[in-house]
Amino acid sequence: MHLLTVFSHPFRDRYPAAVMDAFHEPFEHSGHTIDFLDLHGEGFDPRFTEADHAHFWGGPVPPGITEMHRRVEAADRLAFVFPVYWWSMPALMKGWIDRVFTGGWAYQYGQGVQDRGKEPLDELLPSIPTALIGVGGSTKGVYDKYGYDEAMRTQLDVGIFAYCGISDVESHRVYDVEGDRNGANRDAGLRQARAIGAAFASPDRIPRDAKEEHLNRRHGSARIHRLDAGG
Repeated sequence: MHLLTVFSHPFRDRYPAAVMDAFHEPFEHSGHTIDFLDLHGEGFDPRFTEADHAHFWGGPVPPGITEMHRRVEAADRLAFVFPVYWWSMPALMKGWIDRVFTGGWAYQYGQGVQDRGKEPLDELLPSIPTALIGVGGSTKGVYDKYGYDEAMRTQLDVGIFAYCGISDVESHRVYDVEGDRNGANRDAGLRQARAIGAAFASPDRIPRDAKEEHLNRRHGSARIHRLDAGG
């Protein structure tokens, strides 16, 4: 099995990297290969440039993007490990998706962008099992109270990955890990990451359908609201 992990943090010796390393341990122990894509370390430019805009409208693929396509295509598993910034992934990682998940490779309408809004969406990527691990400073209670987890799943799991055909997505959060006072939480987060890695690497893993799960949650919530209202 070959895993591609996309990582976004400026330091390799801080806690988000430790979470990633713990997640990788079960893969390494099983002899699987890992392609570590360190967006900071590799100097990836997240800016959607004139060349990217031209490609969106049918021009050539910008330099360096085809290489990223090939790294994704080589993977049997995808993982994204990142600190949660403003209840989402960092701009560098989002910029990687903006530039790499291109029309004609990740998705397409009809014959191309000119058919957007006229022809149905074709999801071009195979449903590679994908894990998202966000490292957060806030508590699970805060995420639950304001629906931040659900918002992240909506925009990332469904709005990006399932949109392009990768519906087998699982999202995880490591909560409340900032500062020395949360040492126990940080230790628990590393154990959590190892468990996530072991389950994700398992040949017995059951595929997920992020879009179906999302719609079921929405429909279930709507039904509860109707019942609360006496409907």
